[in-house]
Amino acid sequence: MSKFDCFLQNAKMLNDKFNIVTLLYGSLGLEVLTNSSLNSDDIDILIPQVFVTGDKWKDFKLLLESYGYTLIDEHEHTFHKDGVDYSYASIEGLKEFADIDICDIEIRNISGNKFMLLSLEQYLKVYQKSSLDGYRMNVKEKQDNRKINFIKHQMNCEK
Repeated sequence: MSKFDCFLQNAKMLNDKFNIVTLLYGSLGLEVLTNSSLNSDDIDILIPQVFVTGDKWKDFKLLLESYGYTLIDEHEHTFHKDGVDYSYASIEGLKEFADIDICDIEIRNISGNKFMLLSLEQYLKVYQKSSLDGYRMNVKEKQDNRKINFIKHQMNCEK
């Protein structure tokens, strides 16, 4: 099963059980948006903050565990299932982090699976901001710069 299929399965479960419309984030989201292979190594998902740092974290964790997901990093809200890591973070943080309003994010629907996906312009904001982060500057700078250049190239091709 592809990582995107794994994401869709996860998104459907969260939509059905908690009425969450997830945001497919990170490299996998950019792969889906551009129909390109960027060798994503995990699945980054943004969900309402209440499920990752609030009142519903315990219920969220129990649901995932009941579906065979194993919590591997509680601080990063990362779970593992069938060889794939799923990391969850707060969608509300996008506004402060990259000046992206949740209301401006496109909602997609594939076979009844609703999920959000950033636009190229929104991804550019995210990766430009991420490239300024201390950890990412030391560990992921080349990857971020390649993605920024890739996104700019994609945007020029769309014109």
